[in-house]
Amino acid sequence: MDKAHGPPHIAPMSNELIVVFGGSGFIGRHVVKQLARRGFRVRVPMRRPHLGQDLRVLGDVGQIHLMQANVRFPDSIAAALKGADGVVNLVGVLHERGKQDFKAMHVDAAGAIASAAAKAGVKTFVQVSSIGADPRAKARYARTKAAAEAAVGAHVPSAVILRPSIVFGPEDNFFNRFADMAKFSPFLPLIGGGKTKFQPVHVQDVADAVVAAVTRADAAGRTYELGGPKVYSFRQLLDFVLKTIQRKRGYAYLPFFIAGPIGMLAGIAAKIIPVAPPITGDQVELLKRDNIVGASGEKGVGTIADLGVTPLESIEAIVPSYLWRFRPHGQFQARQTA
Repeated sequence: MDKAHGPPHIAPMSNELIVVFGGSGFIGRHVVKQLARRGFRVRVPMRRPHLGQDLRVLGDVGQIHLMQANVRFPDSIAAALKGADGVVNLVGVLHERGKQDFKAMHVDAAGAIASAAAKAGVKTFVQVSSIGADPRAKARYARTKAAAEAAVGAHVPSAVILRPSIVFGPEDNFFNRFADMAKFSPFLPLIGGGKTKFQPVHVQDVADAVVAAVTRADAAGRTYELGGPKVYSFRQLLDFVLKTIQRKRGYAYLPFFIAGPIGMLAGIAAKIIPVAPPITGDQVELLKRDNIVGASGEKGVGTIADLGVTPLESIEAIVPSYLWRFRPHGQFQARQTA
């Protein structure tokens, strides 16, 4: 058995078709795999389908179909939704670059997909958002995530909104980023004193939550916040990264009023240079609020447990299995230091 994620075999294929926008991304790949294991036919619209051929092996022969589509073109979206029974939208960016800004990739894309889904009569819609989505937030990322939720709800009132905390797994953008930074920098940035709280959730648990949102009738029209089994401060997470990769590094204590301008400059540079910035001004703003389930105080919001998913995997059990490559001597580090 594969933990709480069910047996490893693929269920008999059904005629139900789920279209997954953003299916080639970090979370998307796990969602596609879990939908296929539950027997759904899965269609993954992509700008460059030839780059996603490895997705096909996540299901049975002919179960996962890739097609060319672009969320900036309504006709393209409509074609991708032809014959669909359900839609999952995972389109999003962590920082802006060129035409891929927050408004275009979060708000405009979500609205266009939801509008097309409504016209096609698709009632099963899952919008993957983020904890902290708030129309009043100072961070543009959080504001546009909230605007995307509103755009989806306006077209598909039965849509399910999922808001995960930071998602971890082999290709995550959090633990890998700071582990890579520790390879070259003598210190890590401790922004705002490192007091911000997070509730990391395993990517497989998020995928299971998406599948539950697709299949459970009682989830329609509801919002759920997804968090893992433990809460950590930002400082605790950085301590864990350094301990895992067995590197001693200091911390650069950056108050928000100093980290903000630094992040803003890094964000501007990232729009010109095709390299992910270590931190952006918008991300500094996000760090001013805890990223845990229930932090917003919003009423009527469910949890991952309400979807029938029990998040068992902790960072201590999973993260070392993929951060070993950042150790000075890789996977043999423990042996060499014994």
